[in-house]
Amino acid sequence: MNRTSEYQLAIIVPVYNEEANMPALEKAFTDFLPTAARSACVLFVNDGSKDRSLELLREMCARHEHFYFISFVRNAGLSAAIKAGIDYVQSPFVGYIDADLQTSPQDFNLLLAYIDDHELVTGIRVGRKDTRWKRFQSKVANRFRRMMTGDTAQDTGCPLKVMHTESARRVPFFKGMHRFLPALIMLQHGRIKQVPVRHFPRVAGESKFSFRNRSIGPLLDCFAFRWMRSRYINYEVGEDNLSVNE
Repeated sequence: MNRTSEYQLAIIVPVYNEEANMPALEKAFTDFLPTAARSACVLFVNDGSKDRSLELLREMCARHEHFYFISFVRNAGLSAAIKAGIDYVQSPFVGYIDADLQTSPQDFNLLLAYIDDHELVTGIRVGRKDTRWKRFQSKVANRFRRMMTGDTAQDTGCPLKVMHTESARRVPFFKGMHRFLPALIMLQHGRIKQVPVRHFPRVAGESKFSFRNRSIGPLLDCFAFRWMRSRYINYEVGEDNLSVNE
């Protein structure tokens, strides 16, 4: 039995070379889980880390009954890690947060207040602690993305989200998909809600994003999304006779 089925919420945490951040991650989630608004567990996804991240994940999960992990054979990227988490969890709701802890697990409760009525609830980072250059890149990328996709998300890059697992599994996944989750949920006629959340400076480890994968990559992905949207298949079954009355 997949033990994530015992919880209402499974939180996906992609991990790539975050050895220095592991003690803070362990504390953040051991503090949060007893206070979670829904019964929750954590699913760490090791994205082929080359440092001691996997070793430390094994030790953390052995110490805490609500910690689980899966580990890739090799690095596959952030979108692949999120997809794998969604594929593996069996809880009705799935959350996502980055391992850098620039957002807080405690703020999941702010999002969970709206999850029953929305297929996706996403954070909006307030008082961002990034550099001015990084904030500028995000502002330009968000503006261009909204123009290309027509979604209403103010901060699609915010790494704090909660979704209905069923809706998340219907999302067409591709590299860079994590930047388009609101638009992809809206393709299903899903409802989205944006909630202000706190933002913190990174205190350990190093950012995995460069100018290229923060600006040029998303620009190209917008054109891929436009192509995919014009060919997206969406249907709703109104009646069937598949069920058998026993």
